[in-house]
Amino acid sequence: MFDTFNFDLIYRERNDVTPLVVMMCGVAGSGKTTFSKIIEQEGFVRLSIDEEIWATNGRWGIDFPMEKFEEYRKEAEGKLRNLLIELIHDKQQVVIDFSFWDRIRRDQYKKLIEDSGGKWKLVYLNVQHQDLRERLTLRNQRFDANSFPISEELLTSYLKGFEIPHGEGEIVIDN
Repeated sequence: MFDTFNFDLIYRERNDVTPLVVMMCGVAGSGKTTFSKIIEQEGFVRLSIDEEIWATNGRWGIDFPMEKFEEYRKEAEGKLRNLLIELIHDKQQVVIDFSFWDRIRRDQYKKLIEDSGGKWKLVYLNVQHQDLRERLTLRNQRFDANSFPISEELLTSYLKGFEIPHGEGEIVIDN
């Protein structure tokens, strides 16, 4: 999936003085977790809201009612935000496996990272809508933290609400 991407664009930004935080950005099914796991193998600490919710509460719509998702998402994000600050203070390289679907949240995290002593890279995974649908059809058949079911209706709402980064210092990967 990322065979042609030059990861040195990210890795060369690492150093022991100012930790690098890679912020993943993309719609569900765009490859954020796959990309994040590649970076994780290079020594980055990966933070995932989906995995935190799974570990704490189980699977959305099965172990807890769908109405609780937003509450659990906020709890997980708060916990991971605090962990992010700790990791930056400890000079750890981090990859944030969130969707960062809106500019306001992206800007908030950029400021948080900088105020905590880190630097950031925003990686936007641009995927054609039909490719997303095909990936999600396959992913919806899995049973793990990163495979909560996404219906066509939910995907449509995600696509309508997603704010594509422009002029935010993003690295765009057509995936």
